Order: sequence, then C-alpha cells, then structure tokens
Amino acid sequence: MARIVVLGGTGYAGRHIVSEAVSRGHDVVAVSRSAPADPVDGAAYVQGSALDVDSLAGAVDGADAVVFALSPRGDMADAQIDALRGVAAHLTGTATRLGVIGGAMGSLSAPGGPRLWDLGVPEEYRHEAQVGMDTLELLQQADAGLDWFLVHPPQEFGSWVEGERTGSYRDGGDVVVRDESGKSYISGADFAVAFVDEIEQGNHRRERFTVGY
Repeated sequence: MARIVVLGGTGYAGRHIVSEAVSRGHDVVAVSRSAPADPVDGAAYVQGSALDVDSLAGAVDGADAVVFALSPRGDMADAQIDALRGVAAHLTGTATRLGVIGGAMGSLSAPGGPRLWDLGVPEEYRHEAQVGMDTLELLQQADAGLDWFLVHPPQEFGSWVEGERTGSYRDGGDVVVRDESGKSYISGADFAVAFVDEIEQGNHRRERFTVGY
C-alpha cells in the first residue's frame, strides 16, 4: 500500500485518480481549496492550496507519490506553473515521486513528428495548451533529485466525454494515442487506471508518456 497525495483531488482527473487509488487499497489524501461536494469513500480530505506547499507539509512529506492534478483555469490560470515549481522544489531530494497531468498538445503527432501544438491550436485553447507545454519543460529541466513523470491525456478528455471504466488503455510513449478510426480519447476512469499503474509500477522515471484507447 502506498500513501498517495492528490493536489487538486476534487477536480475531474484528480477525483478519478483518488477513486482508483482508494479502490486498490492505497492510503489516499485529496487536497483542495474547498470541501468536496462528493467525497470518495475511503479517502482523507485536506483543505489547502498548492501555492503554499509548505503549509501542506503534514500531508505531503513522506508520501510515496504526490499527484499534481490542477488545471490552469479560473484564478489558477496564471498561477499553475508557480504552484508546480513550488511543489517540485519541495519534493526535490526526497523519495517521493511527483506525478503530473500534462496537456495533449505536448504529444507528438507521429514518431519523430511535430507536436500537436505545432499543427495549430484554436485560440480559445491556446493559454491552457501553453501551460501544458511549460509544465513539461519545467519538469524536463528539473534537478536530477526530483523523481517525476508526466502523463499526456488524449485529445478528447474531460467531463464532456466521461465514458466508462474498462480497465484498458494503451501507452503511446511520446506519440498521441489514436484508435483505428483516428479518434484520440479515454474515459476519466481509465486515465486514472493508467496513472495509478505508473505509481505502482514505476515504468517511466523522469519522462512523459501518452495514454488513450
């Protein structure tokens, strides 16, 4: 059993990860700035902000894994990178793994090919996509004492395409995952399966990978 702390544990991806980790018997702490409207049975909840990680030391320190599941929206739109930088600094030199949810636009479109970002992003999504790119760059330049991994979701991922838990997914390495029809998607529950699998198995050390069906 691992102790897993999920920053942003009441958001879409975070809540799914909390639920999946609890179902496997892990000791899970979900951190959010407000009380959960629909808490996951078996998870502990702590109110706090990832922008002040020192105040969360009681929950974070000694954890096997800390999951950064925040989104650059609302009042976090311009604060996401600062929050991640602080969390990464806090965990550097410890045995705690940092797992981060990236953005789809950082995935490669094909082996050795351009990123999805380079193929064009609609204006309304550019800020969020840019934060995703900056997130990956921050981790890739992080001190060697930080054990991190980043998971790129597919292009269709969110509450508007909820889907169901099948327990299956594909790891695409650096390349966006598509099915035979060319669709790139995954349910929130199966994204969480892939994420918790990585926490348990540790196949990706200081690298990113993509998931999808």
